[in-house]
Amino acid sequence: MTPSQPPPEVSRTDAEALRAALRAAGFDEVRFAPASAVVSGDFSDWLAAGHQADMQWLERGRERRLDPQLVLPGARSVIALGVNYLPAAAQAATQQRWAKYALHADYHDTIATGLRAAGRALEERLGLSPADHRSYVDTGPVLERGWAARAGLGWQGKNAMLISREHGNWLFLAVILVRAALPADAPLRRPVARPDAPAGDLGLLCGSCTRCLDACPTAAFPRPGWVDARRCISYHTIENRGVIPRELRARFGGRVFGCDVCLDVCPWNRFARAGRSALLQARDEIAGLTLLDLLAMDETRFREVFRRTPIKRTKLPGLLRNACIAAGNWDDTPEWHFGAGVDRAAVVTAIERLGAHESELVRAHAVWALFRLLGRDEAQARTAARRAREGSALVCAEYVAAESGD
Repeated sequence: MTPSQPPPEVSRTDAEALRAALRAAGFDEVRFAPASAVVSGDFSDWLAAGHQADMQWLERGRERRLDPQLVLPGARSVIALGVNYLPAAAQAATQQRWAKYALHADYHDTIATGLRAAGRALEERLGLSPADHRSYVDTGPVLERGWAARAGLGWQGKNAMLISREHGNWLFLAVILVRAALPADAPLRRPVARPDAPAGDLGLLCGSCTRCLDACPTAAFPRPGWVDARRCISYHTIENRGVIPRELRARFGGRVFGCDVCLDVCPWNRFARAGRSALLQARDEIAGLTLLDLLAMDETRFREVFRRTPIKRTKLPGLLRNACIAAGNWDDTPEWHFGAGVDRAAVVTAIERLGAHESELVRAHAVWALFRLLGRDEAQARTAARRAREGSALVCAEYVAAESGD
């Protein structure tokens, strides 16, 4: 089929059979929306405000994200898919150290398996060719949350995440653009007009609740539905390849990869159940890593432990940088957060060792952590010789800031 040919009109019966096939492929939610729907007119304003930080690919793909015809000419429908990833028994320390989705094998890889099966179902059941559908799981120029809301899978909460009545905040999302006209599912509607409700569909079933906005450790929400990545712990611990702003570090607690605070506090999570999809591969061993395990990581161990997980995205210097910040927050974070048997003296020793790391990024954050752990006078005494030899302007700036008490 070419874009100039009329797309097939899919009957409700065939659409329901397709939905069942996609569920059998491992997707917990399967919903349909027309590809002509307008999605997230707020996106351009968010970009213009600079809230994407240095994630320049969001700006480069702006027009394609807003118009599915620029991604798949002739697209008539969007299939919005969801996979519930809530861990069955996340340990208490895990709930803050790692974002919950990181306790599985990389969802880009595992959900891609389901998308390949979905593609085969589209071709076999609807007579489409491989050129008549295109799928994405957080890797392409589509706004997955916008399409999921349009298809009635959930709504965009004030925390900017998709919220489902059945799964709370815990859904991996994927999208398939299709050159076929599928019967559209209805989006959710606001049950009762409220004077305090945000404009449009934002916070559709949130009512007056602002728990997510109020709980954010770094005040990363300039307004409901907008996350300023420049203040977001998830952005800094995953996407940021450089220095974490000093004014934010003390608010990170013991988090080393992502942050679930604005998701955890949502009241809709009370309906969520543990994910059981075949498209999930639990990596329970990650939850057992202590802070010392992380601080002692070398390249070989990093690749061995985090192979085929989302955490590999940080690369070793990024993970060590994040672990240094967690160590520096020792006094402000419950002891259980660092793992059983980990004591302060051992953490100090590990941080001192990282003060000589080959990466200036790691050395810089080790300086911050050591001054936080020991206090200015003792830290200065212990680091005087090393500071005198330091040739990195980045690391020297950290010494200056730490010594001045900033």
